[in-house]
Amino acid sequence: MRKGDISARRENSIKRQGQLANMGLTPVTGQKPKYYDCDKCIAYCCSIYDRVQVIPRDIRRLAAHFGVTPEVASARFTKTWGKERILRRRSDKMFGQACMFLDQETRKCTIYHARPGTCREFPTTARCAYYDLIKFERTQQDDPDVLPLVKITFRNGKGK
Repeated sequence: MRKGDISARRENSIKRQGQLANMGLTPVTGQKPKYYDCDKCIAYCCSIYDRVQVIPRDIRRLAAHFGVTPEVASARFTKTWGKERILRRRSDKMFGQACMFLDQETRKCTIYHARPGTCREFPTTARCAYYDLIKFERTQQDDPDVLPLVKITFRNGKGK
């Protein structure tokens, strides 16, 4: 690779970052750009899914965060659903139910640094459908504060 090629790539990268910043998005250096901003969302991902599966590693992380044993963390913060261990939920003024660790006022995670792997990985793409929805509706309604409420219902796909 020639030196000029590296300079051109760096210049194009800087231009892309500037374009993203103009869209209100902040790419993280060394990572793929993301086209969503969790700070501008109302925590759809913490609210509309009935189950957030946790594994033993997640329970150990919660235990360390709260200074309790994994057994206490498991009993206090999770429950069994079928064969899965999932995070407990609690009443939510906006969606009816939400993750027990969602702050009702700020709509932010209260255990962000100790959150389960499922939460760490979401969304698995550079875009978030919920963020796209909220941006679309705010533009369509010409209201920067409109909150589209959605409910996801799953079917098994076999018409049952």
